[in-house]
Parts: sequence; structure tokens; C-alpha cells
Amino acid sequence: MKNDTFESFNDGELRIPGMNIRFETISWSKHPVFEGVELKHIVTAKETDGRFSFHLVRIAPGCVIKDHIHADQLETHEVIEGDGLCINNGEEIVYKPGVISIMPSKVHHEVCAGGKGLYMFAKFIPALC
Repeated sequence: MKNDTFESFNDGELRIPGMNIRFETISWSKHPVFEGVELKHIVTAKETDGRFSFHLVRIAPGCVIKDHIHADQLETHEVIEGDGLCINNGEEIVYKPGVISIMPSKVHHEVCAGGKGLYMFAKFIPALC
């Protein structure tokens, strides 16, 4: 199934004074640990002097970003399309388009994609990479 809203971001662009980056020029990277998870690193530490990073994330149907923490980063998720469940500090949060979740540093969290897969933005402060 084609996810039109997600695809509009996948084909989108970052526009800031003096720079225009088309997302189609950024390759998808497989998550180094979690199967079925891919990321596009839209803004990295290099562009922000390490202050934050911004990533487009897609999680295949039924795949999971298992329980983990980030020792130094606050993380946000902004759900674009699909469905799933986030366990954030022990609390279940239903993920659907329009939901935003915040995970402070050192807080356990995991994300499980539902049958439609899950498409979201993830931001890290300070930058993850």
C-alpha cells in the first residue's frame, strides 16, 4: 500500500537560507540493530554543531524497535502515517497520524509497528548522529 502523506515527505526537501536539500538525494539506512527499520538522516550533527538531529523513519509492518534508552538525548516522535504502539517509560501510547511522543534521556522506550507499518519523524536533542 502506498502511503501518500509519508511519500510527500520522502520526496520533500529541507529549505533553510542558503541551503536546499532534496530528501530524494539522501539514502535510506538500515538500522544497525533493529530489523525492518530504516532511516533517512535529514539533519545531522554536522549541520547543527551537534545540537540536534532530524530523521525520517519507516518501520515495516510488525517490526519493533526494542526497548532501549538514550543516555544523553531527548527524543521525539511525530507520527506521519501508519499505526503502532509505543511503550514510553512503561506507558502504552497508541501511535497513529498526528501523535507526538517525547522520551527524555534515560527513559526506556520501544516502538512496535502495526499492520500498516509506521512512518514518523524522530528528532534528537542533542544530535544522535
